[in-house]
Amino acid sequence: MNSPHAPRPGLPVSRRQFLGHLSLGAALLATGRRALGEEMPAKKLGVALVGLGSYATGQLGPALKKTKYCRLAGVVTGSPEKGRKWARNFGFPETSIYGYDTMARLADNPDIDIVYVVTPNSLHAEHCIAAARAGKHVISEKPFTTTVAEAERVLAVFREMKIRHSIGYRLHFDPYHQELIRLVRTNEFGPFMKTKGDFGFTMNGRPWRAIRQFAGGGPLMDVGIYVIQEGCMAAGDVPPVAVTAKEGPKTRPDIFQDVEEDISWTMEFPNGSTCDGHCSYQHGGNWFRADAAKGWYELTTAYTYNGLAGSTSQGPLHFPGGFSQQAAQMDDFARAILDHRPSPVPGEMGLRDMKIIAAIYEAAATGKRVTVAA
Repeated sequence: MNSPHAPRPGLPVSRRQFLGHLSLGAALLATGRRALGEEMPAKKLGVALVGLGSYATGQLGPALKKTKYCRLAGVVTGSPEKGRKWARNFGFPETSIYGYDTMARLADNPDIDIVYVVTPNSLHAEHCIAAARAGKHVISEKPFTTTVAEAERVLAVFREMKIRHSIGYRLHFDPYHQELIRLVRTNEFGPFMKTKGDFGFTMNGRPWRAIRQFAGGGPLMDVGIYVIQEGCMAAGDVPPVAVTAKEGPKTRPDIFQDVEEDISWTMEFPNGSTCDGHCSYQHGGNWFRADAAKGWYELTTAYTYNGLAGSTSQGPLHFPGGFSQQAAQMDDFARAILDHRPSPVPGEMGLRDMKIIAAIYEAAATGKRVTVAA
């Protein structure tokens, strides 16, 4: 059942309101591990958040009070006053408050193992590289960067520094989306040959997400990337070979001066399957469907933090609520470090998605079918 505070399609809402439901996936995983008697670590890994905006404040901070394998151990912020408030709230010393220009000093802090970059998109590359150069494992919020070249440059530094890395793809840890992963893995319905999805909300004002200099693009970089992720997930996490796309008309050119307001695309996968995607800053959409020869999978509330709902051809999907996707995501990365294994959502997946996004923008600009770079 959807939250009573969930936005109704078509009504103007802020991005924070629209995404501000807290999810199911995280603690479901943590609960399962405790039920299986999984041993908790003697010492939680320390996380430093880079950027203390609405997502860090509204989602990551609260999630770090629920995590079992990591804890908040520091922050990087342009506001020392804000940093001191976080230090008091989370109990870490003020010596673990850094500025963006002093991130190199993270190397001297053994209490910080992981750096989570949550700054505007155009700063992800710079801050990921600074964290890696300091010898810290890195989570980058999505999108990984704003260009393919930036993503490749960051990955090269990650490899050079031999650090673990991950992208903030929280939905991979939500049970509703894990059911899609399970259906693909077991081939229970056969391959999903036709998928489609939509994610959008009505943006008010002109925040940084509507300015190319900071966001790198419009809704495709922000919410469309979730539909891309889901389409690839339904195809077995393989990238598409080609895309076609069309940008929708701008109804508010004063706000969307140099980014798209609305865009649709089709991804073509190696096995002949397709995914029709759509995202927008002019309407509310939040669903995904995948059809196969022997069954189907559908989420009628697909991408928000909680209140997810859906069903398959076998019946409704029901999972326990009240938990955090973000806590599951961060705990899984901490466990990846402790277990010396890669993240299931590594930087390479972020690079893959940047290549898809670049191809979609090119297809929309040229009107031609564009091959996705390998």
